[in-house]
Amino acid sequence: MSLKTLLFGSKLKVAVTALVVVAGSVGGAFALGVIGVPSVGTVDNSFGPVDDETTVINTDLVVVNPNPIGVRLGDSRIDYTVRMNDVPMASGNKSGLQIGSGNTTLAFSTRMDNSQIPPWWASHVRNNETTVVTIDANVSASLLGQRSTQLTQEREIQTDLIGQFNSDETRPVSGPDNPLIENPFLYVNATRAQWGTVTDAETPIAMEFDAYNPQTQPYTITSVGYNVTMNGIPVGDGVTERPYVIEGETTETIETTPTIDNSRLDDWWVSHLENEQVTDLRIDFYARVELPTGNTIRVPLDELTYERTIETDIFGTNGATNETTGDGGTPTPTPTDDEQTPADDGTATPTASPTGTDTPTATPTDDGGLL
Repeated sequence: MSLKTLLFGSKLKVAVTALVVVAGSVGGAFALGVIGVPSVGTVDNSFGPVDDETTVINTDLVVVNPNPIGVRLGDSRIDYTVRMNDVPMASGNKSGLQIGSGNTTLAFSTRMDNSQIPPWWASHVRNNETTVVTIDANVSASLLGQRSTQLTQEREIQTDLIGQFNSDETRPVSGPDNPLIENPFLYVNATRAQWGTVTDAETPIAMEFDAYNPQTQPYTITSVGYNVTMNGIPVGDGVTERPYVIEGETTETIETTPTIDNSRLDDWWVSHLENEQVTDLRIDFYARVELPTGNTIRVPLDELTYERTIETDIFGTNGATNETTGDGGTPTPTPTDDEQTPADDGTATPTASPTGTDTPTATPTDDGGLL
């Protein structure tokens, strides 16, 4: 049998041979650089539905094809991960990409396990209330000679949950009507707060009050209690059982440590997203006071109630800036890719990527994973 007959003896063989030649030619052209390699252009994320267990992250990933023709890469794959302070939050992948000429937007979803919220929260507080959201997207295909292209985007989120508790404002505290004491029965001349030692289980807040007793007689504060809520959801409550004797017309520093139960934070997270990434933090206090007669009264410390509103914009989709009330910071998106040019402030700056006409295609099947 001749070589011609062997290769071209039937229409089927002709078709198969042509396909092999074309595939080899395309793969070789990619490998030799004759045809440009598709790359990741941008990654845009937003939060989807959230429930008690999972949070959906919707992603629009733009793949840039510098070639004048579209390609379908059957063995191609996109791998996608989201980390917050190196805590894995979500991951997913997608195979069999159909990429048009120019820019093609691939839409898919990944699911985040809400049980990752407590370890992320602990890392956020340990890191001075700072979170770096890192998004990695990698496109690879064997047709390209095992070549791949990657885009990394980073966004910094800062909050200030307890900073405003530090105050030198004098606040009078009145108790229930009692013939043995005059109101206000004490003055709080200063308050201070800082984070305690955070663990995966709890987040303590070390607080101090400078309390002045304007009475001529001493009395004893036997305990200070607290309740912590975030968007109305209880996340901490307790009592600091330590007596403080405050002599008449003297000042005593009272210490208490409200503690957030991190296991309740996944419930708070749901409310935070449902409330457009806004949280109202509230800490209420009360004291038990022993009078000179030996009687004990419960005194609400309403003047010390601490309220703080926090807003976040984790993926930068709520507007141009992510504002927090008061001293909260503003995150700055810092996209990076494989080829980075150092900027003056040390932040990696991406090099220019190929551009083209947007050519949306059908959304591929979702392969998003649940961590």
